[in-house]
Amino acid sequence: MNMKKLVSLAVVIAALGCEDQTKKSPNSIIGKTTQDIGEYDAKKGAEVSDSKIRASDPITAPMMAYGPMLEQISKSHIAAAVNLFEANEGRYPADLDEFMEKIIKPNNIKLPVLPGGKKYQYDVENHKLVVIDAPDAAKP
Repeated sequence: MNMKKLVSLAVVIAALGCEDQTKKSPNSIIGKTTQDIGEYDAKKGAEVSDSKIRASDPITAPMMAYGPMLEQISKSHIAAAVNLFEANEGRYPADLDEFMEKIIKPNNIKLPVLPGGKKYQYDVENHKLVVIDAPDAAKP
């Protein structure tokens, strides 16, 4: 067994072994969902996440991949819902209110809460969900 597989196996075993022995912090975002989606405004200069996984250490890679994976999954889920709306209506939602009232709420879409103070916003002009750093989030 090569070293990479051995380290991966050790991480999985450690994670499984620790799951039952630890209590989730009340401040944890794991398992929490939200429908809090703001309107994206490119003029405000908010930094948009590219949702890429940046991990080089095999030990911490799963933790580093968590946020970007949530972003990618959420964006694809919303893209499918927006495309279905466009196919049915022959147009995209006119604004954030219509996006929320015709796509998010009737379909009871709940997105996972993102780590690091990141927030969801709907880009009306490009008809897609984006993830931005919250303006009040502390930068590392």
